[in-house]
Amino acid sequence: LLTAQENNSPVILGVSEGAGKYMGGYKTIVGMVNGMLEELKITVPVALHLDHGSYDGALKVIEAGFSSVMFDGSHYSIEENIEKTTEIIKIANAKGISVEAEVGSIGGEEDGVVGAGEIADPAECKQIADLGVDMLAAGIGNIHGQYPENWAGLNFEALAAINKSTGQMPLVLHGGTGISEEMIKEAISLGVSKINVNTECQLVFAEATRKYIEAGKDLEGKGFDPRKLLAPGLEAIKATVKEKMELFGSINQA
Repeated sequence: LLTAQENNSPVILGVSEGAGKYMGGYKTIVGMVNGMLEELKITVPVALHLDHGSYDGALKVIEAGFSSVMFDGSHYSIEENIEKTTEIIKIANAKGISVEAEVGSIGGEEDGVVGAGEIADPAECKQIADLGVDMLAAGIGNIHGQYPENWAGLNFEALAAINKSTGQMPLVLHGGTGISEEMIKEAISLGVSKINVNTECQLVFAEATRKYIEAGKDLEGKGFDPRKLLAPGLEAIKATVKEKMELFGSINQA
């Protein structure tokens, strides 16, 4: 939030179901974010978004006060995905909440959700897009977490076909960590409007925290205080977030 404000950038705060549980529940998160928006005088647009939500998880965050929800029905048949996505759209739209859907599962694992890294079918993407979702996540060879050395890269032919079939639908790129700048820019040129980055923030946080402890700073004075112990990690995440805002083109777009 601080980095978004400093750079006059809109921002989406993504919360997985696992993170929601860890942080004490969705209402806790809504209260915390709303409190920070006020206390830190955040004026840029901020969306609070559920990432890879189950049907029940989507209903819970809608009730808790999130402003955006992803229902991931990619592991269902296309018929069931359409049916459940339609229901979520109806419930969310009644409260002015935006909806992201998914076609073709994203590879890797995130909070127990495992995807094989499928290439989404453009015709199925159009079927979901036509339901009235606000954003569409489509598998184009991207994966969650760290990319293996033998990763084939994003399938831009598939992305172009999906973009053509869905018209002006904002497309979502999951697994933004480890994708080259060139690929990111190419993806943006082909309709990608939302990019999820999580692993990279975790990695720089862990690296900064390790350096702090390896330097023995936690043993100096009150260096063990979590506020001091975690401060280098906080700064590392802020720096990474700024880099991403520059790359994604969101600076001064608030």
